[in-house]
Amino acid sequence: MSTTLNATQPWRQRLAEWIESPRSQFLIMALIIVNAVILGLETAPSVMQHWGGLLSRLDQLILGIFVIEISLRFIAHGWRLLRDPWGLFDTLVIVIALIPASGPLAVLRALRVLRVLRLISIVPSMKIVVQSLLSALPGMGSIMALMGLVFYVAAVIATQLFGEQFPDWFGTLGASLYTLFQVMTLESWSMGIVRPVMEAYPLAWLYFVPFILIATFMMLNLFIAVIVDAIQNQRERVAASKAASQGKTVEPAEPHHSSLSGANQELLLEEVRQMRAELRSLRDQLGER
Repeated sequence: MSTTLNATQPWRQRLAEWIESPRSQFLIMALIIVNAVILGLETAPSVMQHWGGLLSRLDQLILGIFVIEISLRFIAHGWRLLRDPWGLFDTLVIVIALIPASGPLAVLRALRVLRVLRLISIVPSMKIVVQSLLSALPGMGSIMALMGLVFYVAAVIATQLFGEQFPDWFGTLGASLYTLFQVMTLESWSMGIVRPVMEAYPLAWLYFVPFILIATFMMLNLFIAVIVDAIQNQRERVAASKAASQGKTVEPAEPHHSSLSGANQELLLEEVRQMRAELRSLRDQLGER
């Protein structure tokens, strides 16, 4: 039994290399893009009236190619493919597309467009961005908790200050939270909310301007900073893993050395000695006086 497995190992390895080769990945990427165009055309009644049959057959043909591709990946990798998050994602997308979209499952017909998301698992740059977002979730969670605290305090204050005159916007805590969310997104915040409030409360800008500065500029920039840092770390990890797979070692950064040559250093030391001598003579002259 072990001899058979060892004999099939090279064959599976060659199959995996062929599936993951740039040519095969480019073909799958092209089919995903074509499938995305087809799914978009199927939303137009006029197009479906003339070309509906052809589009449906093309959609089924592409789905069949996707099924063959995922089957070959299972043959090459076995059930270990499901341990890879991207392999599991591709499998789920294909399984959803194979479920008959009829009766109570008719809603799954709209989920066929999820096949387009397979581009994420094929395009390396997209994959890095998604992995970075997932790795940034803990840091983003802390920022969201802080933002929730800021929103809660601001909503309580707004309800107490403006709820009587503007019950639709600030009459309840929930309404205040939604209104402040609108203000944070800067959607009609001035003409739609703040200026009408300032007609009744002229000093209301003292409340809204600091809230916008804190919630919109500070908090959202913190989100961007966490995501950018996660993307940078993910790129470094990918580069390190590629270097390790190729048998290369990442050289540590060399310590910083002064750019001054030996002659320049001697000249600088001589100037320092002269300055010290001049200061010493000046001090002696002042002492004599």
